[in-house]
Amino acid sequence: MAGAMGINGEFERRLLEQSDCFPDIIGQEEAKRQLKSALLTGRHVIIIGPPGIGKTTLAKNVARLLPGKADAANNKNSISESNIYAKLRIKTEPFVRVQGSPDLAAEDLIGDIDPVKALVFGPASIEAFTPGKIFRANGGVLFFDELNRCPEKVQNSLLQVLEEKKATIGSYSVDIDADFIFIGTMNPQDTSTEKLSDVFIDRFDIIQMGYPESDEVEERIVVEKGKRIAQFSSQLLSLAVGFVRGLRENRKLGKLPSVRATIGLYERSQANALLRGSNTVSVEDIRTAAVSVLAHRMELKPSAKFLLSAEQLVRDEFSDFMKKGGYR
Repeated sequence: MAGAMGINGEFERRLLEQSDCFPDIIGQEEAKRQLKSALLTGRHVIIIGPPGIGKTTLAKNVARLLPGKADAANNKNSISESNIYAKLRIKTEPFVRVQGSPDLAAEDLIGDIDPVKALVFGPASIEAFTPGKIFRANGGVLFFDELNRCPEKVQNSLLQVLEEKKATIGSYSVDIDADFIFIGTMNPQDTSTEKLSDVFIDRFDIIQMGYPESDEVEERIVVEKGKRIAQFSSQLLSLAVGFVRGLRENRKLGKLPSVRATIGLYERSQANALLRGSNTVSVEDIRTAAVSVLAHRMELKPSAKFLLSAEQLVRDEFSDFMKKGGYR
């Protein structure tokens, strides 16, 4: 990968030659194309999209494309673990996840002085330093979920490593290599977030992901990702998927049901069938699962909250959906 990690001649070849680099993601063709383009030029990316559409899975697929240790050993441009990595016993991983939250600290990413090690080796010794997660991601993918939920101080701690591919450990005036692909995610529906500073977000390309492009794509996702414990006809599958997709267009909703909700409706409808002693899902099985699966995953807009509850909206919308010929 030009301009990024030295091991990536093989990585670049795989991006260019493999017909489907991200096999675990169904659909999302434009997002996958944009991601391949960014990776080929060594760009860090932020993927923006609602929950449950495969952002984490996409990042894991990127990590699987990276050459393994055997590949790297045969690559003249490979990153070898430096002496300081060996001295600090840092074990690198192809995929390292960081969960964004308000209580995340810069020390979680960069590292800090371990008091016990300081007593053993001395406070001025590099051996007293306990490395953070960014060093474990050296040569791999650092996946930062819900990036915009972390404090600005954490954002600032990443600026040097994103620009220079190394972090300066101030107490020791030592630079440690940290060369990785950074993939962050943000949920546009989440309002309890921190603003990303201009200087921070300027280091990224933005990739948008949305809900599945069509009923057919979402049906395929549901069947491949969901559990199959009873017979679910294609006709009723279209009904269940079409109902959830219709809810996403409801103007009364501010927070929309995710693809996980569709999978949940698929699985719970089958469980309902088994509980009533049948091996075949019926419309009533879907109806009785809908409120439990969907209502808490949605949020009504303020103007609608005074008129009805999310539970009642699900019931009303399901009845209307059936009356309008949604059962096909």
